[in-house]
Amino acid sequence: MNPLAHGLSGGADLPIPLTYALIGAAWALTFSFALLFLTWRRPVLDPDSPGFALPTPLRRMIDARATRTVIGVASVAITACVIVTAVFGASDPALNPVPGVLYVGVWVAVMVASLLFGPVWKIVSPVRAIHRFGCLLLRRPPEHGLVRYREHWGHLPAALGLFSFVWLELAWRAPGSVSSVLIWLLGYLVVTSIGLALFGTVWAERADPLEVYSTLLAHLSAFGSDHAGRPVLRMPLNNLAGTPGRAGSVAVAATLLGSTAFDRFSAFPRWRELVDDRAPVVDATLVRTAGLLVFIGVVGGLFSIAARATGGLRPADRALLPRRLALSLTPIVAGYLIAHYLTFLVEKGQATVLLFADPLDRGWNIAGLADRDVAYVLSSHPSALATCTVLAVLVGHILGVAAAHDRCLRLLPPRHRLTGQLALMLTMVGFTFTGLYLLFGG
Repeated sequence: MNPLAHGLSGGADLPIPLTYALIGAAWALTFSFALLFLTWRRPVLDPDSPGFALPTPLRRMIDARATRTVIGVASVAITACVIVTAVFGASDPALNPVPGVLYVGVWVAVMVASLLFGPVWKIVSPVRAIHRFGCLLLRRPPEHGLVRYREHWGHLPAALGLFSFVWLELAWRAPGSVSSVLIWLLGYLVVTSIGLALFGTVWAERADPLEVYSTLLAHLSAFGSDHAGRPVLRMPLNNLAGTPGRAGSVAVAATLLGSTAFDRFSAFPRWRELVDDRAPVVDATLVRTAGLLVFIGVVGGLFSIAARATGGLRPADRALLPRRLALSLTPIVAGYLIAHYLTFLVEKGQATVLLFADPLDRGWNIAGLADRDVAYVLSSHPSALATCTVLAVLVGHILGVAAAHDRCLRLLPPRHRLTGQLALMLTMVGFTFTGLYLLFGG
């Protein structure tokens, strides 16, 4: 299985010319900003809005210790099975489901589920389950650690963890190798376990790359919590407004967006020729690593500069604007998650499930899965898929502009609320234009 085959074949998939799609998207985003500025004159997004309480029986079932215990035991058991399959199964990634479990199941399916239902990884994390069990034996609250997590670290450890994953997927010479995937997975389990033991659950909330990513997308879900911690339903943008702006927030978003852009760019023939030309002199992994860092740096740098391009604030307050406005990148991350990985999720996800017919390469046919074939329901309708892709990107950017506008109304002085947003708006138009070109231009 090739973890980099995401299903779009270029501008020929679009039902309209690529140039029209690019110009139309840029104009739609610009018009949306103008409309927001004229009609949205005061902050309206409220993360503390009461929302709608879930039915009591459903709420009790969600909060029940038995529910969390069952989920935790299942998560640990599945993780153990995945490790056993990686160690004792086929070494050929085309026959072993483990790469698909990580690339499709965890990196895509869990994150899409978080976008819909809330912080899924926080609930299904096997490391959290093991930590809870260990704390139960030691009679220690899971929140308590041996040392204090430094506030200025913020999400920086999570950004490093996310970079390690995208580096494995996009820069390493054998991203689909079962051994490479197993090493990353074991490294993640060890580092997260040590972090939880040392710092308590704050490590999972701020430094676990998968939980931080899942929780980031969960802020766009309709599911939230009230003051008492009870699950409620509220408008997603209200939940998004409650995203904390910590150190490393821009780094996390830039890693996710920059890596997606580099993934599409790396499919361009000229880039592949450059990598091949440098291969005799410089290892291709180093070239790809440099390219990945450039894309991440450009995204993070442009956003930070645009966010700080305003007047009327003290230098110290202006320096904090990028992290406080980083929530506006979350809808864009979600849009590219859908646009970039939709086919990957649906079709490669099926292929991964079918490989569980014989996970240990013993000639089994569990549940008759070996007799089934992948249904290419999206690849067989390229125009519809391309339309969904454009809409996902465009809606993500429009929601990002709305979130940024509302936050700017809270942060910027009245005289600078328009001029202070212009640079950010132009940057988002550039992201939209570039993102669509990379998705379809190759």
